[in-house]
Amino acid sequence: MKAYIFPGQGSQFTGMGRDLYESSPEAREVFDKAAEVLGFDIVRIMFEGSDSQLRETRVTQPAVFIHSVAAMRACGCVPDMVAGHSLGEYSALVAAGVLGFEDALRLVAARAEAMNEACKAHPGKMAAILMLDDEKVAGVCEQTEGIVVPANYNCPGQLVISGEPDAVDRACAAAKAAGAKRALPLPVGGAFHSPLMEPARAALAGAIESTPFRAPVCPVFQNTDGLPHTDPSEIKANLIGQLTRPVLWSQSVTNMSQAGAEDFTELGPGAVLTNLVKRIIC
Repeated sequence: MKAYIFPGQGSQFTGMGRDLYESSPEAREVFDKAAEVLGFDIVRIMFEGSDSQLRETRVTQPAVFIHSVAAMRACGCVPDMVAGHSLGEYSALVAAGVLGFEDALRLVAARAEAMNEACKAHPGKMAAILMLDDEKVAGVCEQTEGIVVPANYNCPGQLVISGEPDAVDRACAAAKAAGAKRALPLPVGGAFHSPLMEPARAALAGAIESTPFRAPVCPVFQNTDGLPHTDPSEIKANLIGQLTRPVLWSQSVTNMSQAGAEDFTELGPGAVLTNLVKRIIC
């Protein structure tokens, strides 16, 4: 069985998607429609923009999403199951037929704006804890003063934590004392997938609730529980909860493999998820 997986924020790079634009009429249609929906020339920024431009929240999230959908249309994928990492879940919902491209892009743009505002209101940071058991990292977070929580269960030996800057720093020090090989601060603008994103969750909830979701053509393994979903109301609820809850990526991939996935194809810039899959089901 074939599983399609979609990356999230952080996989962007200058020039992303240019090859698709030049080689595939189906992909070109996606890029052109995206600029029309967003009201600014995001395609030019994707192809020619600086690193700093691509890191702007209003650009980064739509850009990665657009690239994934363009790659999807170019290859004509027919998945047996799908999943996306954080932002990538919106691409997965398009692949599964739950959302149309334009509706999904509008939600991605609203998500980017809501997260940007939440970051301004509640500054935070994230850090990757390497080579320490997930349970121990979660225990460190629980015992650390302030708001700090597990945010991304990426693969065995790699768990990202998120929260208030001082709390994350204290948790990093405690994790290294507990045996972590490294604790690396991440170059992100806020505490994603933590309680500090509650304003963003609340702001985005209305937009998601008012958007029509269709029944998927295949199971969607969602971030919040790592399980397959086919009920549109459940998919909506999980998508709303995603902003303040951890991304259970390792669990999602494990469950997809157990459900029969033998071929994982990553659609989007880079190969971060492909490398994680190799470490999860090696």
